[in-house]
Amino acid sequence: MFTKEELKKYAETLWWGLSTARTNPYQPGDFILLRFDTDALPLAEVMLDLLIEKGMNPVPRQNMTSQMELSFYGKSNDAQLTSIPAGDKEFMGGLNGLISLISPASLTHLQSVDPKRIGTAAVARKFMRDIMEKREQTGDFGWTLCIYPTKALAESAGLSMEEFKRQVVKACFLDDENPPARWEQIFAEAEKVKAWLNALDIEHLNIKSKQTDLIVVPGEQRRWLGVSGHNIPSFEIFLSPDWRGTEGIYYADQPSFRSGNYVEGVRLTFENGIAVKTEAKAGDEFVAKQLTLDTGANRLGEFSLTDRRFSKISAFMANTLFDENYGGEHGNCHVAVGASYADTYAGDQSTLDETKKKELGFNDSALHWDLVNTEPKTVTATLKGGKELIIYKDGEFQYE
Repeated sequence: MFTKEELKKYAETLWWGLSTARTNPYQPGDFILLRFDTDALPLAEVMLDLLIEKGMNPVPRQNMTSQMELSFYGKSNDAQLTSIPAGDKEFMGGLNGLISLISPASLTHLQSVDPKRIGTAAVARKFMRDIMEKREQTGDFGWTLCIYPTKALAESAGLSMEEFKRQVVKACFLDDENPPARWEQIFAEAEKVKAWLNALDIEHLNIKSKQTDLIVVPGEQRRWLGVSGHNIPSFEIFLSPDWRGTEGIYYADQPSFRSGNYVEGVRLTFENGIAVKTEAKAGDEFVAKQLTLDTGANRLGEFSLTDRRFSKISAFMANTLFDENYGGEHGNCHVAVGASYADTYAGDQSTLDETKKKELGFNDSALHWDLVNTEPKTVTATLKGGKELIIYKDGEFQYE
């Protein structure tokens, strides 16, 4: 699959991502959880070697195989689905970093499993994400992730293995002599975009395409983030809006796979911040169940835009990490229903408790599902005072 040189560059790029994602520098002896799927073992071995060279304490853990997941979600009773081993809370509370290497052997193996069972297990483990989020707010934790090509991914995307790998190489700049240096350039350009957006006093955004007409309210004390090292690759610029202000129709023309289910043509109708109607060309019942996972599952947790000048991704990849960063001809926007990102709070992160999150309209949910629109679109910001400004058009931010 990858050459030794490409694997080394991939690992070095992930280290750049992990280091950039954490506000406090890593120190020798820090514990880094290295989580990987079976097919990603070649990259996991190179990554672990690099972490040791950096003075870290890697903790390698292989994810469940497709058959294991089918057994767990399909056969477990409620007690088994929600049981948490002793020590997991303490373990998560002592971690300094997480690297996830995603390489699914199947995208449809859970299709016959009731999604509510998967949701039950996710809700029971939400506390782990909460721990990581709080540690990230204090600068004690960082994370990044990537995908490793598999036959299942390539077939689902309608690509050959070589075509799929080529998209990964291009998107992550593994064909550059020094990928981390290239990422630093992208990072610097993204900083300009974020500074421009964060200087605007935006009342609300109107996203218009052929099938989307949506109002999104950024909310008070928000900041735009992106290209932070958290995802490799990542070109999106995003924020977590005040969910209460969402109105209108959002359409995801790009398909997606989630929990073993294929979904296409999702249309969500929002009223008073809540998705009151869900439709889909494929997977309609699954979509409806996902948005009833918990009380926050039918609310907006994220709004994002990707500039086509940054991203080299030009094909559907059957994986959210790549698809939410699609560049193509028109760039993309995506929304996520479910959990918001606390780090888009513009104030002192250490003061953002649950009460303040609720007051500011940050959404809370065990779900976080990205839905992507790649249609030609215009995003217009209405500033406080009434002035209108186009911030995104023809797949590009209008900051120059």
